[in-house]
Amino acid sequence: MRRLLYIVPALALALQLSAAEAYLDSCMIRVQEGDTLYLAYLHEVWVYPPLQFKNKKQEKFYWRTVRDVKKCLPYAKSITKDMAYADEQLAQLPDKKAQKKWWRAFEKHLFKKYEKDFRGMYASQGMMLMKLLDRETDKTSYELIKQYKSKATADFWQFIAKLFKNDLKDEYDATDKDRITERVINLVEAGQL
Repeated sequence: MRRLLYIVPALALALQLSAAEAYLDSCMIRVQEGDTLYLAYLHEVWVYPPLQFKNKKQEKFYWRTVRDVKKCLPYAKSITKDMAYADEQLAQLPDKKAQKKWWRAFEKHLFKKYEKDFRGMYASQGMMLMKLLDRETDKTSYELIKQYKSKATADFWQFIAKLFKNDLKDEYDATDKDRITERVINLVEAGQL
């Protein structure tokens, strides 16, 4: 019994030390005045007032926005990285002909990468993706099409969007019309939603 009294605290100390070693990469350990302090990075926590829905339609809109942001936000971040890569590569090419050739090949690669996922999206998710791309790049969808394709192509797609009561020239406005979307994005990025 006496051995058990010595073994249990020693075992608990050994387990605590091995657990501390396992977390050394994600937290810091500081010894201060004989005490061991564990310091860890915590994610941002967003605190918003509780939402008060006036009716079921508002609540449905909110949860649809949550669904759409969760689905489209990773794509918007990935596409932003792809655009940065494309800009970098295009800047290194010597002439327009080489840039066009490289862009066609890259376009095929992007088509293969995203086609399957994008074909399964709802129209509301496509519109959300356009908003999120504007948020990430600070350029509207119209400007992006114009930059990578041509003004004629951008005008064509703007015409198609207008037929479906959408607008490629709409800008993301986090403080007014897209404040609910911004709230959802912040909560999703922080892992709170």
